Amino acid sequence: MGSSQTFPIAGISLAAVTFAALLMLGIDVVIALAVLTVWVGSLLVAAGRPPEPPKAKTKARLTLESISDLIENSSIPLVITDRNTIALANNAARRMLGPHVIGQDTRVALRNPEAISLLGDNAQNEAIVRGLVRRGDIWQINRQMIDERMAILEFINQTAEADISRAHTDFVANASHELRTPLAAILGYVETLQEGDGKLDTPTARKFLGIIEREAQRLHALVSDLMSLSRVEAEKHDLPTTRIDLAALVERAARDAAGSNRIERLVLDIAAEPVVLGDTQQLEQVVRNLVDNALKYGAADAPVTVELNLAQGDLARIAVQDQGEGIAPEQIPHLTRRFYRTDPGRSRASGGTGLGLAIVKHIVERHRGRLDITSTLGKGTRVVVRLPLAEPEAQAADSPPETDQEAPRAPETEQLS
Repeated sequence: MGSSQTFPIAGISLAAVTFAALLMLGIDVVIALAVLTVWVGSLLVAAGRPPEPPKAKTKARLTLESISDLIENSSIPLVITDRNTIALANNAARRMLGPHVIGQDTRVALRNPEAISLLGDNAQNEAIVRGLVRRGDIWQINRQMIDERMAILEFINQTAEADISRAHTDFVANASHELRTPLAAILGYVETLQEGDGKLDTPTARKFLGIIEREAQRLHALVSDLMSLSRVEAEKHDLPTTRIDLAALVERAARDAAGSNRIERLVLDIAAEPVVLGDTQQLEQVVRNLVDNALKYGAADAPVTVELNLAQGDLARIAVQDQGEGIAPEQIPHLTRRFYRTDPGRSRASGGTGLGLAIVKHIVERHRGRLDITSTLGKGTRVVVRLPLAEPEAQAADSPPETDQEAPRAPETEQLS
């Protein structure tokens, strides 16, 4: 018998009393014992019935309320359809498609042939859909059946990944083009010199060699800028920690960029001596690039002003102003793009690589700063870099202030009071 079954004590007790009564009445012992045996045996058989079979587990049916509790706060847009009607949409899906989609036909809500093709059967499918919410966006839609009526649609935004892939493709294409141009010139003039059989006169040979040297220097500058850009992008999440005297750095880098042949055009206006946390090499590169651009593209006989002062909000401000032709307003937002040039022919002739301002932008971003470019046609361009000031250095706990060092030492009891 199972542990959960009840032993028939009362019935057996009654059988024993009956057995004793039969003996007292003079009934044969064998007959009385047989009656007792049958009685007790029937009680035990009745008490020892088999256990009940285990109840079959039934799968609880999902309801819209239970599903809503599960998906409402998911950051991925999720939609529950009931026979091609949107029965439920979580918060992210309502923001994407609008709150009015609940209760709509799914084909009307999506309005995209590729997305609608997912609804044709009960299979689990996925599709890549373009322009679902905004023009140019890319979404991966996954459909999975919940039961014979309901299905779940999952929307995964792949626009950022596509933009990154496109940017890499564009960068490789532009870099290849920029590298191929000077290489073609170098190879062409070298082949000409080799095929001359010594018949080229000296002035022509010197001209060709000059072009080869210029293009090789341009190629070297381009490779150096590509390496600098890659290094800056790799370190863009590392906040610099070195304390730098910005006044000395700006003056040194500006003079290096001007060189001895352009130093007379450089005007320095250093009105403050701020200290910032930064990378010395990268901040020097920022100043050199800005000053070099201003000297290249400004008027040949006009000065270039480099200012260093303090801006509101605990910021150091570096401003570089030229007096050149200026830049059209519609071109200013594109100036920090890789290989972007307002005048490609003039930029290449001056030795520019098209990467200078892109490098400046990434360095300023790494230093948690801000880059602003303003320009007026016919008057010139002004580039401003704002960098956060470093916190004052904490004075060592065991070093008394300078005034205390000069004053007589107080008794120990007074210092403790």
